[in-house]
Amino acid sequence: MATFDIKRIRNIALLGHSGSGKTSLAEALLYVSGGSDRLGKTAEGNSNLDYDPEAIRRKISVAAGFAPVFWKDVKINLIDTPGQPGLAGEVAQALRVADSAIILVDGKAGVQVGTELAWERATAAGLPKAIFINKFDDNEARFGKTLDALHEQFGRAICPITIPMVKDGSVRGAIDLVDLEAHVFDDQGRHSVQAIPEESGEAVEKYRDMLLEAVAGTDEALMEKFFGGEDITHMEIVNAVHEGIIHGDIVPCFCGCATKLWGAWTLLNTISESFPRHSAKGSEISADGDEIAIQPEGAPAIFVFRTVADPFVGKMSFFKVMNGVVKGDTTLKNFRDGSSERLGKIYTVKGKQQIEAEQLCCGDIGMVAKLVSAQTGDTLSWNGDKQYAPTEYPLPFYIRAIEPTAKGDEDKISSGVARLLDEDPTLRYEVDKETKQMIITGMGGTHLELAQAKLKARYGVDVKLSERRIAYREAIRKSVKIQGKHKKQSGGHGQYGDVWIEFSPGEDGLEFTESVVGGAVPKNFFPAVEKGLQECMAKGVLAGYPMVGLKANLYDGSYHDVDSSEMAFKTAASIAYRDGIPKCSPVLLEPLGNLRVLVPDGQVGDVIGDLNKRRGKIMGMDQANGKRGYSVVEAEVPESEMADYVHVLRAISQGRGSFTFYFSRYADVPANIVEKIIADAKTEE
Repeated sequence: MATFDIKRIRNIALLGHSGSGKTSLAEALLYVSGGSDRLGKTAEGNSNLDYDPEAIRRKISVAAGFAPVFWKDVKINLIDTPGQPGLAGEVAQALRVADSAIILVDGKAGVQVGTELAWERATAAGLPKAIFINKFDDNEARFGKTLDALHEQFGRAICPITIPMVKDGSVRGAIDLVDLEAHVFDDQGRHSVQAIPEESGEAVEKYRDMLLEAVAGTDEALMEKFFGGEDITHMEIVNAVHEGIIHGDIVPCFCGCATKLWGAWTLLNTISESFPRHSAKGSEISADGDEIAIQPEGAPAIFVFRTVADPFVGKMSFFKVMNGVVKGDTTLKNFRDGSSERLGKIYTVKGKQQIEAEQLCCGDIGMVAKLVSAQTGDTLSWNGDKQYAPTEYPLPFYIRAIEPTAKGDEDKISSGVARLLDEDPTLRYEVDKETKQMIITGMGGTHLELAQAKLKARYGVDVKLSERRIAYREAIRKSVKIQGKHKKQSGGHGQYGDVWIEFSPGEDGLEFTESVVGGAVPKNFFPAVEKGLQECMAKGVLAGYPMVGLKANLYDGSYHDVDSSEMAFKTAASIAYRDGIPKCSPVLLEPLGNLRVLVPDGQVGDVIGDLNKRRGKIMGMDQANGKRGYSVVEAEVPESEMADYVHVLRAISQGRGSFTFYFSRYADVPANIVEKIIADAKTEE
């Protein structure tokens, strides 16, 4: 495999709304460049990049796909990302190592929610951007209308590089505004370069002026030329587009049809000539926020941005070479724990194909198998003295219980999920100490369904997802004095314990005191009384949930010299609890959480209305910092009302909203809901 230096490497993330054609574009570029002898299609289940069984079944990308494309002595590492909102973690990983982003837009649908999110994420990552208006062969696609919508949404920095060539009422090709030539396509995807037809002259003049105006804005000398009526040369345009992309002054806009290969040649040419390389930004950011200079000839350092637990290959660690040159069998040190890692063979990855490489230069992306301790987010370097900033992942809040369909598979679940957690930082897993359920948390239903499918396919564990049981509590609201007496005679020594206890509301847990006088209950039995109450508090009298906030004062009782024992007084205490707590006005408590919703201004009313239905208490509302047109709604909401909120908020905000939700406190359950909770608890029992 040929070696490419940093000047000839481009790392590009493909972003966009689900169904906009990201994978199709990657397949087209791979095919046109000769990297594949067939044009894979997602709809037919034969895509080079969507080879996962779930991707084939669902006909969508379910994970980031990698495809090195070689064009004009340039290596283009394409990272195809999923468009599903629940798979945003895959997008975050791609953006962390990409040097630019191409955002795909459906020429018929125009700017969609996924387009907006892709723009925001690429901007937040500081990446130069380009636009590819796809499916422009559809007669209902409107390039001008879509470009106008892009300008309105994202600004005038977006400038056309190619435009559709319409002839006899249908799209026949694309016109390259830089080279001023027409690319005409046939039904087999072949294209020929022709002169621009006369009937397209008006459109070419209009959009060429947009391009030249954008180019002139990158340099004062070009600005003078533009307004002075002088011609800007082809090389000046190419260089200006290159500089404009790097600095964000220009967002080039292409058009094409990925499934027909239309527009692939022009896009590849522009990527190789004008898109930035890894060193264009000058430095990387450390975990502490400091700058780390990029040194192509310096000591080797890699950043592990992705881990895949393959049942056949083992742990596969995907990395980007941040500094120097990395060769096979190199030993590097991990900053996190100081351990040494021998890399062994290194590979580049094309879909599911692994291609061995002797070395990878600074800026390149590769994979190494079976690292011992390295995890996603780790930095491995020559001296172990570097730590690059980790990927910032979205937070998961969709919670489900996970259980095996066959008894005895609990250990298999834990083992399999542990591997999935290594692979996917947006997954969370725990065993709830109170409900005893295994809890898995993800970004949404699709995300957890994919995890469920992986457990079965890779580790042979068939599981089902169900509602999480809420960890309710029980408490009392008034004081009662009660006797608990245990007396039993069965031959020989009997059992005798007698206590008088005053129960009253407390702050937390059990607050046990004693005020016995005259030795009515010997001191050596006090611990037994306390222990008996503690054991009883594990199960309340209403629905069997733990009792909290209980004061118990042992103030009187009696004993027998022979028959009294610790066990007898422990039993007497439990009798007092059983008979006394129902008379103390017991109540059910539910967990509340602090909810913070980020949502477009136009949907604030819908969000508040929905929260009212969820028994939420609105705590405040304000304009979002740093995000124009968005507001933050804060509320306190019962945990039991949040099970489906991920999906409801997506529906309300068309996918633009996000939220965080963290436990805050316990509060009384309304009377009209208590009966249902008690009935459900009895049914489960």
